[in-house]
Amino acid sequence: MKKLNFIKIGSRKIGANFKPLVIFELGINHNGSLKLAKKIVDGAIKAGAEIIKHQTHIPEDEMSLEAKKIVPINANKNIFDLIKECSLNEKEEIELKKYIEKKGAIFLSTPFSRKATDRLVKLKVKAFKIGSGECNNYPLVDYIASFGKPIIISTGMNNIHSIKKAVQILKKRKVQYAILHTTNLYPTQHHQVRLNALTELKKNFPNTVLGLSDHTSDNYTSYAAIALGASIIEKHFIDNSSRKGPDILASVNTKQMIELIKGVNLIHKALPGGIKPIAKEKKTAKFAFASVVANYNLDEGTILSKNNIWVRRPGNGDFSADKYYSLFGKKIKKKVNKNTQIKKFHFN
Repeated sequence: MKKLNFIKIGSRKIGANFKPLVIFELGINHNGSLKLAKKIVDGAIKAGAEIIKHQTHIPEDEMSLEAKKIVPINANKNIFDLIKECSLNEKEEIELKKYIEKKGAIFLSTPFSRKATDRLVKLKVKAFKIGSGECNNYPLVDYIASFGKPIIISTGMNNIHSIKKAVQILKKRKVQYAILHTTNLYPTQHHQVRLNALTELKKNFPNTVLGLSDHTSDNYTSYAAIALGASIIEKHFIDNSSRKGPDILASVNTKQMIELIKGVNLIHKALPGGIKPIAKEKKTAKFAFASVVANYNLDEGTILSKNNIWVRRPGNGDFSADKYYSLFGKKIKKKVNKNTQIKKFHFN
């Protein structure tokens, strides 16, 4: 499949030539409460969310019993029980999807198992998000990709080799895809973000839509990612920062999200172009640049040298500053007044 420089989720085009997409990661911040999930969605809509992403967990299909012995660094209970407590059942997730869509946003979710994938297919999601932990779970990646929907895949804890294997599956399945750099620490400290990874991803996956799943507790690294060419920013979102939960410290609130969306759009607008003056700068150049002028009253027959000419603003003269040295040794045929521009007619 030919690589695309944009992907499409619903009617939303995502890529370098389109405004950046900020994904609001609802995740498990609702702590298993549909009522709270809806409140968080309300805050997301208020902040301007286009896409609100959930996490579809069916613990028994997602994890073995050994998971009950693993306690995440951002929690005080084992991952199995934590996820079980923070999951929505199928009926609740259907209602959440309807609520999000009624509010005018797109519902997206990360399936963590085959049954979770099947549920989302049943819900007719427009795309899938694959989390970092599943990036090298190639059987699950292939299963998710088999449904032909666009995929955004996070790459935290992986390396280029393991990412390439996942991408090969996505290519084989002929799905549109985007790749997000991630650090899977909640929250991530700024020195752990490794923004240079975006440059590495761009080198290894040219013409691919890239982004950052940002787990810092502020917006700075997200802004920087846009400047480095990211088209997608994913941030964990909470309507009220005082709420409790394992991912709250890695989440931004409504005010921060409003600022993030404004910031990434402004930075994106500032990116195009290069080292070349734009049309509106020409008026500024007329007074900002310099022209060659006489240091003294110069009589007819004077030979120009560094002693009797110099360069001064404005830049609307016949001889700009870059022509200064070329005038050395030339004889003027007409008088030039002190501190006035040397003109072509002075040599005729």
